[in-house]
Amino acid sequence: MRRTAQVVVDLDALRHNLARARDAAGKARVMAVVKADAYGHGLAEAARALADADALAVACVGEAAALREAGWEGRIVVLEGVADAAGLREAAALEADLVVHAPEQLALLEGAGSRRPLDVWVKLDTGMHRLGFPPEAAAGLAARLAGLAAVGTVRWMTHLACADDRRDGATARQLARFAAALEGIPGERSAANSGGLLGWPEAALDWARPGIMLYGASPFTGATGETEGLRPAMRFETRLIAVTRRRRGDALGYGGAWVCPEDMPVGVAAAGYGDGYPRHAPSGTPVLVRGRRAALVGRVSMDMILVDLRGVPDARPGDPVTLWGPGLPVEAVAAAAGTIPYELLCAVSGRVPRRVVERPHAVQEAGRR
Repeated sequence: MRRTAQVVVDLDALRHNLARARDAAGKARVMAVVKADAYGHGLAEAARALADADALAVACVGEAAALREAGWEGRIVVLEGVADAAGLREAAALEADLVVHAPEQLALLEGAGSRRPLDVWVKLDTGMHRLGFPPEAAAGLAARLAGLAAVGTVRWMTHLACADDRRDGATARQLARFAAALEGIPGERSAANSGGLLGWPEAALDWARPGIMLYGASPFTGATGETEGLRPAMRFETRLIAVTRRRRGDALGYGGAWVCPEDMPVGVAAAGYGDGYPRHAPSGTPVLVRGRRAALVGRVSMDMILVDLRGVPDARPGDPVTLWGPGLPVEAVAAAAGTIPYELLCAVSGRVPRRVVERPHAVQEAGRR
Protein backbone atom coordinates (compact mmCIF):
# COMPACT_ATOMS: atom_id res chain seq x y z
CA MET A 1 0.00 0.00 0.00
CA ARG A 2 1.31 3.45 -0.91
CA ARG A 3 1.59 6.29 1.58
CA THR A 4 -1.63 8.23 1.83
CA ALA A 5 0.16 11.47 2.61
CA GLN A 6 1.17 13.57 -0.38
CA VAL A 7 2.33 17.05 -1.27
CA VAL A 8 0.57 18.93 -4.07
CA VAL A 9 2.64 21.74 -5.60
CA ASP A 10 0.71 24.43 -7.47
CA LEU A 11 2.98 25.91 -10.15
CA ASP A 12 0.42 28.57 -10.99
CA ALA A 13 0.68 29.81 -7.39
CA LEU A 14 4.46 30.09 -7.82
CA ARG A 15 3.95 32.14 -10.97
CA HIS A 16 1.42 34.34 -9.20
CA ASN A 17 3.81 34.94 -6.31
CA LEU A 18 6.67 35.77 -8.67
CA ALA A 19 4.43 38.35 -10.33
CA ARG A 20 3.66 39.79 -6.88
CA ALA A 21 7.41 40.01 -6.21
CA ARG A 22 7.93 41.80 -9.52
CA ASP A 23 5.22 44.31 -8.64
CA ALA A 24 6.92 45.00 -5.30
CA ALA A 25 10.37 45.19 -6.91
CA GLY A 26 9.44 47.94 -9.35
CA LYS A 27 12.34 48.46 -11.75
CA ALA A 28 14.63 46.07 -9.88
CA ARG A 29 15.39 42.67 -11.32
CA VAL A 30 14.26 39.58 -9.41
CA MET A 31 16.54 36.78 -8.26
CA ALA A 32 14.27 33.93 -7.14
CA VAL A 33 15.71 31.89 -4.27
CA VAL A 34 15.27 28.14 -4.90
CA LYS A 35 17.77 26.67 -2.42
CA ALA A 36 16.85 23.63 -0.30
CA ASP A 37 14.96 21.96 -3.15
CA ALA A 38 12.97 25.17 -3.65
CA TYR A 39 11.95 25.22 0.01
CA GLY A 40 10.67 21.65 -0.33
CA HIS A 41 8.61 22.32 -3.47
CA GLY A 42 10.95 20.59 -5.93
CA LEU A 43 13.86 22.31 -7.67
CA ALA A 44 13.09 21.31 -11.25
CA GLU A 45 9.39 22.06 -10.90
CA ALA A 46 10.03 25.44 -9.30
CA ALA A 47 12.56 26.36 -12.00
CA ARG A 48 9.90 25.71 -14.64
CA ALA A 49 7.33 27.83 -12.82
CA LEU A 50 9.82 30.62 -12.14
CA ALA A 51 11.12 30.78 -15.70
CA ASP A 52 10.47 34.52 -15.88
CA ALA A 53 12.85 35.28 -13.00
CA ASP A 54 16.00 37.19 -13.96
CA ALA A 55 18.14 34.74 -11.97
CA LEU A 56 17.80 31.83 -9.59
CA ALA A 57 19.74 31.64 -6.32
CA VAL A 58 20.96 28.45 -4.66
CA ALA A 59 23.05 27.72 -1.60
CA CYS A 60 25.85 25.65 -3.13
CA VAL A 61 27.43 24.52 -6.38
CA GLY A 62 25.72 21.13 -6.14
CA GLU A 63 22.33 22.84 -6.30
CA ALA A 64 23.55 24.91 -9.26
CA ALA A 65 24.51 21.68 -11.06
CA ALA A 66 21.04 20.25 -10.38
CA LEU A 67 19.49 23.38 -11.89
CA ARG A 68 21.54 23.04 -15.05
CA GLU A 69 20.58 19.36 -15.27
CA ALA A 70 16.93 20.42 -14.96
CA GLY A 71 17.37 22.64 -18.01
CA TRP A 72 17.75 26.09 -16.49
CA GLU A 73 19.93 28.14 -18.88
CA GLY A 74 19.72 31.51 -17.15
CA ARG A 75 21.77 33.16 -14.43
CA ILE A 76 22.47 31.16 -11.27
CA VAL A 77 23.88 32.77 -8.14
CA VAL A 78 25.60 30.54 -5.56
CA LEU A 79 24.88 32.26 -2.25
CA GLU A 80 27.54 30.51 -0.15
CA GLY A 81 30.22 30.70 -2.82
CA VAL A 82 32.84 27.94 -2.94
CA ALA A 83 35.40 26.59 -0.49
CA ASP A 84 38.19 25.33 -2.75
CA ALA A 85 39.69 25.33 -6.23
CA ALA A 86 37.58 22.34 -7.29
CA GLY A 87 34.43 24.26 -6.43
CA LEU A 88 35.73 27.23 -8.40
CA ARG A 89 36.32 25.05 -11.45
CA GLU A 90 32.85 23.53 -11.18
CA ALA A 91 31.23 26.96 -10.85
CA ALA A 92 33.09 28.12 -13.95
CA ALA A 93 31.96 25.06 -15.89
CA LEU A 94 28.36 25.76 -14.83
CA GLU A 95 28.73 29.45 -15.70
CA ALA A 96 27.39 30.30 -12.24
CA ASP A 97 27.86 33.57 -10.38
CA LEU A 98 29.59 33.31 -7.02
CA VAL A 99 29.00 35.21 -3.82
CA VAL A 100 32.32 36.14 -2.21
CA HIS A 101 32.01 36.66 1.52
CA ALA A 102 35.38 35.69 3.02
CA PRO A 103 39.09 36.40 2.50
CA GLU A 104 39.73 32.76 1.60
CA GLN A 105 37.31 33.00 -1.33
CA LEU A 106 38.99 36.16 -2.53
CA ALA A 107 42.34 34.37 -2.38
CA LEU A 108 40.94 31.55 -4.52
CA LEU A 109 40.00 34.04 -7.21
CA GLU A 110 43.42 35.69 -7.02
CA GLY A 111 45.08 32.34 -7.58
CA ALA A 112 42.76 31.19 -10.34
CA GLY A 113 44.78 32.58 -13.24
CA SER A 114 43.14 33.39 -16.55
CA ARG A 115 40.32 30.84 -16.53
CA ARG A 116 36.89 31.88 -17.83
CA PRO A 117 35.94 34.93 -15.74
CA LEU A 118 33.18 34.52 -13.18
CA ASP A 119 30.72 37.21 -12.21
CA VAL A 120 30.88 37.72 -8.47
CA TRP A 121 28.66 39.25 -5.79
CA VAL A 122 30.63 40.66 -2.89
CA LYS A 123 28.77 40.29 0.39
CA LEU A 124 29.06 43.04 2.98
CA ASP A 125 28.08 42.39 6.58
CA THR A 126 25.94 45.38 7.51
CA GLY A 127 24.41 43.84 10.64
CA MET A 128 23.50 40.18 10.13
CA HIS A 129 26.92 39.17 11.53
CA ARG A 130 26.90 35.81 9.80
CA LEU A 131 28.78 36.11 6.51
CA GLY A 132 30.41 39.01 4.73
CA PHE A 133 33.21 41.56 4.72
CA PRO A 134 33.06 44.65 6.92
CA PRO A 135 31.46 47.58 5.06
CA GLU A 136 34.59 49.70 5.37
CA ALA A 137 36.48 47.13 3.28
CA ALA A 138 34.35 47.76 0.17
CA ALA A 139 36.70 50.16 -1.63
CA GLY A 140 39.71 47.92 -1.12
CA LEU A 141 37.78 44.86 -2.27
CA ALA A 142 36.64 46.66 -5.40
CA ALA A 143 40.24 47.56 -6.22
CA ARG A 144 41.51 44.01 -5.69
CA LEU A 145 38.78 42.42 -7.78
CA ALA A 146 39.15 44.91 -10.62
CA GLY A 147 42.53 43.53 -11.61
CA LEU A 148 41.70 39.81 -11.57
CA ALA A 149 41.49 37.88 -14.82
CA ALA A 150 39.21 35.30 -13.13
CA VAL A 151 36.59 37.94 -12.28
CA GLY A 152 34.03 39.38 -14.67
CA THR A 153 31.31 41.72 -13.46
CA VAL A 154 31.34 42.67 -9.77
CA ARG A 155 28.08 43.21 -7.93
CA TRP A 156 27.36 43.84 -4.24
CA MET A 157 24.94 42.36 -1.73
CA THR A 158 24.04 42.32 1.93
CA HIS A 159 21.52 40.33 3.96
CA LEU A 160 18.81 41.84 6.16
CA ALA A 161 18.63 40.36 9.64
CA CYS A 162 15.35 41.76 10.99
CA ALA A 163 13.17 42.30 7.93
CA ASP A 164 10.54 39.94 9.36
CA ASP A 165 9.46 42.78 11.68
CA ARG A 166 8.24 45.96 10.01
CA ARG A 167 8.60 47.86 13.31
CA ASP A 168 12.28 47.07 13.76
CA GLY A 169 14.63 49.90 12.86
CA ALA A 170 17.53 47.54 12.11
CA THR A 171 16.59 47.20 8.45
CA ALA A 172 16.76 50.93 7.78
CA ARG A 173 20.12 51.08 9.55
CA GLN A 174 21.49 48.20 7.48
CA LEU A 175 20.35 49.82 4.23
CA ALA A 176 22.01 53.07 5.25
CA ARG A 177 25.29 51.29 6.07
CA PHE A 178 25.18 49.47 2.74
CA ALA A 179 24.62 52.68 0.80
CA ALA A 180 27.36 54.53 2.67
CA ALA A 181 29.88 51.71 2.18
CA LEU A 182 29.33 51.67 -1.59
CA GLU A 183 29.17 55.40 -2.22
CA GLY A 184 31.16 56.10 -5.38
CA ILE A 185 31.82 52.39 -6.03
CA PRO A 186 30.36 50.98 -9.26
CA GLY A 187 28.31 47.81 -9.43
CA GLU A 188 24.70 46.70 -9.05
CA ARG A 189 23.34 46.26 -5.53
CA SER A 190 21.11 43.69 -3.83
CA ALA A 191 19.69 43.77 -0.30
CA ALA A 192 16.00 42.86 -0.24
CA ASN A 193 14.89 39.42 0.84
CA SER A 194 11.12 38.78 0.97
CA GLY A 195 10.62 40.88 4.09
CA GLY A 196 12.78 43.68 2.78
CA LEU A 197 10.96 43.69 -0.54
CA LEU A 198 7.48 43.84 0.97
CA GLY A 199 8.27 46.05 3.95
CA TRP A 200 10.85 48.52 2.65
CA PRO A 201 10.33 49.57 -0.99
CA GLU A 202 13.68 51.39 -0.94
CA ALA A 203 15.41 48.05 -0.31
CA ALA A 204 14.68 46.76 -3.84
CA LEU A 205 17.79 48.52 -5.27
CA ASP A 206 18.99 46.81 -8.49
CA TRP A 207 18.22 43.20 -7.57
CA ALA A 208 15.63 41.80 -5.14
CA ARG A 209 16.07 38.28 -3.72
CA PRO A 210 12.63 36.94 -2.72
CA GLY A 211 12.49 33.50 -1.14
CA ILE A 212 9.66 32.51 1.21
CA MET A 213 7.12 34.81 -0.46
CA LEU A 214 7.48 32.89 -3.73
CA TYR A 215 6.07 29.84 -1.98
CA GLY A 216 3.07 31.72 -0.63
CA ALA A 217 4.08 32.30 2.98
CA SER A 218 4.52 35.66 4.65
CA PRO A 219 8.00 36.72 5.77
CA PHE A 220 6.46 38.71 8.63
CA THR A 221 5.89 37.40 12.13
CA GLY A 222 2.19 37.00 12.89
CA ALA A 223 1.04 37.46 9.28
CA THR A 224 -0.05 35.12 6.50
CA GLY A 225 0.73 35.10 2.81
CA GLU A 226 -2.86 35.92 1.97
CA THR A 227 -2.54 39.32 3.65
CA GLU A 228 0.38 40.04 1.30
CA GLY A 229 -1.48 38.99 -1.84
CA LEU A 230 0.28 35.62 -2.04
CA ARG A 231 -1.04 32.13 -2.77
CA PRO A 232 0.21 28.96 -1.02
CA ALA A 233 2.12 26.81 -3.48
CA MET A 234 2.15 23.66 -1.32
CA ARG A 235 -0.72 21.58 0.01
CA PHE A 236 0.35 18.85 2.45
CA GLU A 237 -2.51 16.41 2.71
CA THR A 238 -3.46 12.91 3.74
CA ARG A 239 -6.58 10.93 4.66
CA LEU A 240 -8.24 9.46 7.69
CA ILE A 241 -7.46 5.76 7.96
CA ALA A 242 -9.67 5.15 11.00
CA VAL A 243 -12.42 6.80 13.04
CA THR A 244 -13.11 5.52 16.55
CA ARG A 245 -15.44 6.42 19.42
CA ARG A 246 -13.59 7.15 22.63
CA ARG A 247 -14.93 7.44 26.16
CA ARG A 248 -14.48 10.27 28.59
CA GLY A 249 -11.19 9.71 30.43
CA ASP A 250 -9.54 7.68 27.65
CA ALA A 251 -5.86 8.64 27.32
CA LEU A 252 -4.75 8.88 23.69
CA GLY A 253 -1.48 7.95 22.02
CA TYR A 254 2.05 7.63 23.34
CA GLY A 255 2.35 8.56 26.99
CA GLY A 256 -1.40 9.10 27.25
CA ALA A 257 -0.58 12.74 26.61
CA TRP A 258 -4.17 13.84 25.95
CA VAL A 259 -7.27 12.69 27.84
CA CYS A 260 -10.74 12.80 26.31
CA PRO A 261 -12.89 15.34 28.19
CA GLU A 262 -16.10 13.60 27.02
CA ASP A 263 -17.28 10.77 24.83
CA MET A 264 -16.11 11.79 21.37
CA PRO A 265 -15.04 10.69 17.87
CA VAL A 266 -11.30 10.54 17.20
CA GLY A 267 -9.73 10.19 13.78
CA VAL A 268 -6.41 8.65 12.82
CA ALA A 269 -4.72 10.42 9.90
CA ALA A 270 -1.86 8.81 7.99
CA ALA A 271 0.93 11.37 8.48
CA GLY A 272 3.54 11.84 11.15
CA TYR A 273 7.05 12.99 11.83
CA GLY A 274 8.36 10.37 9.38
CA ASP A 275 6.59 12.39 6.70
CA GLY A 276 7.91 15.70 7.96
CA TYR A 277 4.98 16.74 10.13
CA PRO A 278 6.48 18.41 13.22
CA ARG A 279 6.74 15.98 16.14
CA HIS A 280 6.64 18.88 18.59
CA ALA A 281 3.24 20.11 17.34
CA PRO A 282 1.02 20.25 20.46
CA SER A 283 -2.58 19.26 20.96
CA GLY A 284 -4.75 21.94 19.43
CA THR A 285 -2.63 22.38 16.29
CA PRO A 286 -5.16 22.95 13.49
CA VAL A 287 -5.90 20.57 10.63
CA LEU A 288 -8.75 20.48 8.14
CA VAL A 289 -10.96 17.41 7.76
CA ARG A 290 -13.20 17.57 4.69
CA GLY A 291 -12.37 21.28 4.62
CA ARG A 292 -13.57 21.86 8.18
CA ARG A 293 -11.38 22.91 11.09
CA ALA A 294 -10.34 20.18 13.53
CA ALA A 295 -7.40 19.79 15.89
CA LEU A 296 -4.50 17.49 16.58
CA VAL A 297 -4.67 15.66 19.93
CA GLY A 298 -1.94 13.67 21.66
CA ARG A 299 1.61 13.16 20.51
CA VAL A 300 2.59 13.01 16.87
CA SER A 301 3.70 9.49 15.92
CA MET A 302 6.10 8.54 13.15
CA ASP A 303 3.33 7.66 10.69
CA MET A 304 0.09 8.92 12.27
CA ILE A 305 -1.62 11.73 14.10
CA LEU A 306 -4.83 11.70 16.13
CA VAL A 307 -7.53 14.24 15.37
CA ASP A 308 -10.38 15.57 17.53
CA LEU A 309 -13.46 15.09 15.34
CA ARG A 310 -16.07 16.70 17.56
CA GLY A 311 -16.32 19.52 15.02
CA VAL A 312 -16.64 17.04 12.14
CA PRO A 313 -18.88 14.34 13.65
CA ASP A 314 -19.78 12.85 10.25
CA ALA A 315 -16.14 12.18 9.31
CA ARG A 316 -15.36 8.75 7.91
CA PRO A 317 -12.23 6.76 6.98
CA GLY A 318 -10.96 7.96 3.61
CA ASP A 319 -11.93 11.57 4.20
CA PRO A 320 -9.27 14.12 3.16
CA VAL A 321 -7.14 15.83 5.78
CA THR A 322 -5.22 19.03 5.02
CA LEU A 323 -2.15 19.49 7.21
CA TRP A 324 -1.43 22.87 5.63
CA GLY A 325 -2.21 24.61 2.36
CA PRO A 326 -5.15 26.58 0.94
CA GLY A 327 -7.63 27.14 3.76
CA LEU A 328 -5.05 26.38 6.43
CA PRO A 329 -1.98 28.64 6.19
CA VAL A 330 1.33 26.99 6.97
CA GLU A 331 1.99 30.04 9.17
CA ALA A 332 -0.86 28.94 11.49
CA VAL A 333 0.59 25.45 11.87
CA ALA A 334 4.08 26.85 12.41
CA ALA A 335 2.83 29.22 15.09
CA ALA A 336 1.07 26.39 16.92
CA ALA A 337 4.21 24.23 16.71
CA GLY A 338 6.53 27.00 17.87
CA THR A 339 8.50 27.17 14.64
CA ILE A 340 8.54 29.04 11.32
CA PRO A 341 6.98 28.23 7.94
CA TYR A 342 10.43 27.81 6.34
CA GLU A 343 11.15 24.79 8.55
CA LEU A 344 7.85 23.07 7.86
CA LEU A 345 8.04 23.52 4.09
CA CYS A 346 11.63 22.30 3.91
CA ALA A 347 11.11 19.37 6.28
CA VAL A 348 8.58 17.34 4.29
CA SER A 349 10.13 13.88 3.97
CA GLY A 350 11.39 12.36 0.76
CA ARG A 351 9.00 9.43 1.24
CA VAL A 352 6.03 11.74 0.65
CA PRO A 353 5.00 11.70 -3.03
CA ARG A 354 4.91 15.09 -4.75
CA ARG A 355 2.21 15.86 -7.30
CA VAL A 356 2.46 18.95 -9.50
CA VAL A 357 -0.57 20.81 -10.80
CA GLU A 358 -0.85 23.72 -13.24
CA ARG A 359 -3.18 25.04 -15.90
CA PRO A 360 -2.15 23.66 -19.31
CA HIS A 361 -1.91 27.12 -20.92
CA ALA A 362 0.46 28.32 -18.17
CA VAL A 363 3.24 25.87 -19.05
CA GLN A 364 6.51 27.65 -19.91
CA GLU A 365 10.00 26.44 -20.62
CA ALA A 366 12.45 26.75 -17.74
CA GLY A 367 15.51 28.81 -18.47
CA ARG A 368 13.80 30.98 -21.05
CA ARG A 369 15.77 34.01 -19.90
